[in-house]
Amino acid sequence: MTERTTQTEQVPPTKWKIVGPGLVVAATGVGAADMVATLVAGSKYGYGLLWAVIIGVIMKIVLVEGAGRYTVSTGKTIFEGWRSLGRWPTWYFGPYIVIWGFVYGASAMSSTALPLNALFGIPIPVGAIICGLLGFALVWFGRYSVFEKITAALVGVMFIVVVGLAVIAAPNLGETIKGLIPLIPEGGTFYTLALAGGVGGTITLAAYGYWLREKGWDKIPFMRVMRLDNTMAYVMTGIFVVAMLIVGAEVVRSAGVTLSTGDTGLVDLSRVLRAKYGDVIGVGFLIGFWAAAFTSIIGVWNGVSMMFADFWANMRGKGSDHPDAQLNGKYFRAYLIWLTFPPMLLLLLGKPILLILIYGVLGSLFMPFLAITLLPILNTDRVPGEYRNKIWHNVVLGICALLFIALGGYQLWDAIVEALG
Repeated sequence: MTERTTQTEQVPPTKWKIVGPGLVVAATGVGAADMVATLVAGSKYGYGLLWAVIIGVIMKIVLVEGAGRYTVSTGKTIFEGWRSLGRWPTWYFGPYIVIWGFVYGASAMSSTALPLNALFGIPIPVGAIICGLLGFALVWFGRYSVFEKITAALVGVMFIVVVGLAVIAAPNLGETIKGLIPLIPEGGTFYTLALAGGVGGTITLAAYGYWLREKGWDKIPFMRVMRLDNTMAYVMTGIFVVAMLIVGAEVVRSAGVTLSTGDTGLVDLSRVLRAKYGDVIGVGFLIGFWAAAFTSIIGVWNGVSMMFADFWANMRGKGSDHPDAQLNGKYFRAYLIWLTFPPMLLLLLGKPILLILIYGVLGSLFMPFLAITLLPILNTDRVPGEYRNKIWHNVVLGICALLFIALGGYQLWDAIVEALG
């Protein structure tokens, strides 16, 4: 069962004791593909897109704070908020979470297997299955508090490795300052959108409220704690992304190499690091790569499974507080199985073209869906008056929606090209 506590059982923690769901949602959202996109942007444009990273951090703080504010101020889940808008969010979310989970399961397991292949020569399908089963066991048998501690440890590894690598690479301070000027370099539109909107942005942003419930922070006295937790987590994410940008600018660019597209680009980088700094640094980066990829596995396995359990329990007329809608309930476990075992077939058979196309369509539209739906949810009597959006909230959410629509269009086009080409 869950570890949710009542307001009288738990009081807001002091600032220096906060290690909460914000760290989980931020770490889960930064995957191997995001790391590659940041490296490539740094290798192509140096520090020129640093400003886009900062804007992206601000937008993620506002977006996730909105999802958290709804849960904390009402005690309801984000899916209950979507249902209050009518039937259309349910008709979108239901097919999305089923199809997305099937394809993402294979992609996440493969990403986590790449550094194992580079380090130990383990075949990628075998390594992917091992990582998938490990993530499955940790989430199936673990409580939220255990899951949070494991995530924090993995975040510590990836943060120390990547930020340490950026320090070793010795960033150019003058170029860094110039990178704060908001200019889009020639041919850099996609990477600008990706850094501002794509890095750290997945369905797991909407899982934040569910993790708040498991932590026991889903009550109004925890509003300030939630906001601090979210802000600190995404500031850390911003530092991590800036560090990857520095590595791209100072290491990849100076080496004159072109990284492979997709997650294999990180394996390419490890080879460059070994050649430039030695085996210790190269191996250390692969360990950090594995930590970053594995946080995405256990984060999605945990958070998105809770989202599905809530969705399906509501569809069955049981409501969000029913045991079947909770962590480790039967719907949670059913989706956890769906994420882990059927996708293993894709590891052996490859991804069917039609499935890639559908995944690209649904995946590219989730972030604008979240930004757009938060506007009516947070501007009406669905939340108490004092916790409704201010004007600046609406401006930022509107910009988020437009940015994610533009980025989604690029992603959709790429998915179509990949599926048909």
